[in-house]
Amino acid sequence: MAKKSSIQKNENRRKLVARLAAKRKQLKADASDESKTLEERFQAQLKLAEMPRNSSAVRIRNRCEVSGRPRGYYRKLKMSRIALRELGSAGMIPGLVKSSW
Repeated sequence: MAKKSSIQKNENRRKLVARLAAKRKQLKADASDESKTLEERFQAQLKLAEMPRNSSAVRIRNRCEVSGRPRGYYRKLKMSRIALRELGSAGMIPGLVKSSW
């Protein structure tokens, strides 16, 4: 199980990204818009730099919803390989059969 603080920090990042996504998108569009003056583009870039770092979507870490593990993560199932194996062996995931030979 991952530390509760790491899981909570990641959740706070998700909330911040969702809250500031529209503003961030607009500032990025303004900063790269060739029709605007150089001064306006520069001001948009400065405002973008002043925003919280955690409002960027690339700062979000995919974590297992069962254990909070950050590595070995399957996007389609939103869980780690270890949690997938445990739940699959217990018969909790429909259609999944653990192979053995």
